[in-house]
Amino acid sequence: VGIWGISLFLLVNQKHHHRQSSVSYSYLFVERGIGVQIMWRMTLTTCNSIMATVMLMLALVSGGGAFSSTNQKFSCQSHGHKGAPRNIATTPLSFDSALNAEHGAGGDVDNNDTGSGATHLTTTMESRRKFMGSMASIGLASASLTPWQVAAEDAAPTALPEVQVLAKGDVKQLFDQGRALEAQGNILAAQRLYSKVTKIAPRFIYGWSNLGNTLVAQGQLGEADESYSTAVSLCEENLRETEASFGTKRCDDLYLILLNRGSVRLNNDMPKEALLDLQKSTSMRGRPDAVVLQNLARAQEINFSFSQSDRSYTTAISMTANEVSPFWLRSSMVKYQLGDETSAMDLMKRVDNRFPEAPEVRAAYAVLLWGKGDEDAARKKFLEIPDRQRAYFNNDEYLKKVVAWPPKMKEGLGYLTKAVGDSS
Repeated sequence: VGIWGISLFLLVNQKHHHRQSSVSYSYLFVERGIGVQIMWRMTLTTCNSIMATVMLMLALVSGGGAFSSTNQKFSCQSHGHKGAPRNIATTPLSFDSALNAEHGAGGDVDNNDTGSGATHLTTTMESRRKFMGSMASIGLASASLTPWQVAAEDAAPTALPEVQVLAKGDVKQLFDQGRALEAQGNILAAQRLYSKVTKIAPRFIYGWSNLGNTLVAQGQLGEADESYSTAVSLCEENLRETEASFGTKRCDDLYLILLNRGSVRLNNDMPKEALLDLQKSTSMRGRPDAVVLQNLARAQEINFSFSQSDRSYTTAISMTANEVSPFWLRSSMVKYQLGDETSAMDLMKRVDNRFPEAPEVRAAYAVLLWGKGDEDAARKKFLEIPDRQRAYFNNDEYLKKVVAWPPKMKEGLGYLTKAVGDSS
């Protein structure tokens, strides 16, 4: 009883030095030698009073050593365990419709792995509930961390959550709704949902890539580049940290995100950066891909690597030989730049047959006719373009920034515009 009274007296004296919490009734500090620290809680029962007295006496006899055998620290503050987020997944959508057929919706992987996160030296919440719920128990803990240990603990950087590849829960629901709206052409609504996804799950790769798709559709190329860049960084991080194994979902679509970002940069006055993206996309694809090669060839062309561009265009054409595409016009002009006028004219005829009303096709065809020496046919072809549209081909800014023709094509066009009286 005497020791019990002393304990209460010490408690009152320490009250102003040690803040009490609602779940820990008291801290009792007894100094002996280098100091003994005991945390114990009191109940209203006589049994607990006796047990507390016995534990106090043991502590005084042992010098505190009996309570320092564990590495756990019980705290009345809320620490808890931070686990990495669960894996979530979907597959990306390319803003290039030619790739959409290759990528369907990914399946969900149901797992409970929370990964490894920042861990605090504390009991789990479940253990704490059991501990505090026992009326006959006494809260015992090891000696608290010394000040330098606490400082080191607080200063330790918190590990980032792992990159998210598979989708579940609310994020999956929002993402799927965004994809549905995007497919319906409701780009603004899809963008709002994708923006919400990136805020809820900022480490989710395809939230960022699909947000980029909607920004491209609205002509916001700078913002789209930033979204794609975030997706690229997350995907690369996932590939670095995740080993390929059965049942493990990895970011296997990096080539596609790089393709999209490279295509944006092609149209946003970033030719060198676009070329790097598209070279890497081609390498990661692992096999010839007509869409990737078309964009790579275009990047090589505007970086004045005409021989490489010609090879890329030729390979892409060989993969789409039965369907004349607009990029065939670019291939024809590159061949003309390299001096292969026969091959250039053969391609141009097929393009003109497929797109006879396109002003750029008529203008390019006229330049090739002029270079061949058939000036009358060249003038006639060029004058088929309506006056207002033909005026663009006498605008240096248009030729440099919009159509970006090779030098030899622009030179021939200059002669032609003078011949028809459009320039002096």
